[in-house]
Amino acid sequence: YIKITETPISRLIPSLAIPTIISMLVTSIYNMADTFFVSRIGTSASAAVGVSYSLMSMIQALGFTLGMGSGNYLSRVLGSRDEEKAERIASTGFYSAILIGLLFAVVCLPNLDVLVRLLGATDTIAPYAKDYAKYILIAAPVMTGSLAMNNLLRFQGLAVYAMIGITTGGILNMILDPIFIFGFGMGVKGAALATIISQAVSCGWVLAFLTGKKTFLRIKKEYLKPVPSIVFPCLALGLSTFVMQSSESVISVCFNSSLLKYGGDLAVGAMTILTSTMQFAMLPLQGIGQGAQPIMSYNYGAKKVDRMKKTFKLHLAISLIYSTLFWLFVQLFPATFAGIFSSDPELVSFTAGALRIYCGAMFLFGIQLACQMTFVAIGYAVCSIIVAVVRKFVLLLPLIFIVPMFVSNKTMGVYMAEPIADAIAVTFTAILFSIQFRKALRKLEKA
Repeated sequence: YIKITETPISRLIPSLAIPTIISMLVTSIYNMADTFFVSRIGTSASAAVGVSYSLMSMIQALGFTLGMGSGNYLSRVLGSRDEEKAERIASTGFYSAILIGLLFAVVCLPNLDVLVRLLGATDTIAPYAKDYAKYILIAAPVMTGSLAMNNLLRFQGLAVYAMIGITTGGILNMILDPIFIFGFGMGVKGAALATIISQAVSCGWVLAFLTGKKTFLRIKKEYLKPVPSIVFPCLALGLSTFVMQSSESVISVCFNSSLLKYGGDLAVGAMTILTSTMQFAMLPLQGIGQGAQPIMSYNYGAKKVDRMKKTFKLHLAISLIYSTLFWLFVQLFPATFAGIFSSDPELVSFTAGALRIYCGAMFLFGIQLACQMTFVAIGYAVCSIIVAVVRKFVLLLPLIFIVPMFVSNKTMGVYMAEPIADAIAVTFTAILFSIQFRKALRKLEKA
């Protein structure tokens, strides 16, 4: 068990962040593996996995919501040395994650025909999408439970064990995909089955660890019930994560509809590359933040003000350096990034110009994420929700339609919405954070 109140911060953050970043990369590969193998069956089958990915994203968002919320809450309670309550939070978070996954499946499965159509399935894609989505929904409780438990491990300072569980599942998925899809001739069903078996193995690994002797905290049968006084704070703390993840599909629809109007298929194709580039950029930033969160939460509970300050300063510095370097590479070599995702010269050339605009304020994003994740770590749920909603819905969504009205190149005007929203959101977040963080520190010093 990592001594979070004693080990130097400069050693702690990498020890938690690096396994987390690896876990996130493996999760991304997890999601890409099915598409890679299914694409060999045909275009409709490949599109079906893409259509069903929205459901997978929602399930993952629900699991992360309970995992991040209960994990941050648990760390602060551990810092105050209330180990019994920490075990209650861990057990309740796990049980609640399974329940919410089960509820999601129960609601979606009877309406699967309508659901895949709403997600964009055509007559040829729908049969494949239903086959894939059905299995994914059946496994929803396992997925949400697994994601929640992985976060509970990480917030105990055991990020390496969480990484082992996720990596084992990811490797197994890549092995089983070709066996089920081609060897057994199961097609799309085989891809879904490989995914849920891999998720079940990953879940089993983490559950065995959290009920075994090596863990500091254990999931106990007597605590497996949804206590409102624990569930509601966990949901509130995880809500900003849910807003960030679940809103991506809404924002994507708005971008694509506006781009179709002004730039046609080329502009929409470029948007797919821009989104992929941004997701790639965000993985290390989120991993760094998730590595810093347990340290901040634990020391907040332990009332270690100096260590909280050091943690935030180092988190902010690392995040800013990374986001600035990424922004610099994008501005200098945009065609290189575009070429990773496409070999079409026209699309690469167009995307290169759009990428410079779209990532124009990327260097500031280290501030946004560092502040937002620190709000969650210290239990300021309302502030974390506010900054997430302001950036996505108050700023970005309307700007997608407003900015093109005031520029001559309307297609590029759509892309400009992103840096404008980022610049305003970062300013707002920084001001709110400087006020609230000082209040939190003064409160601890008085205590």
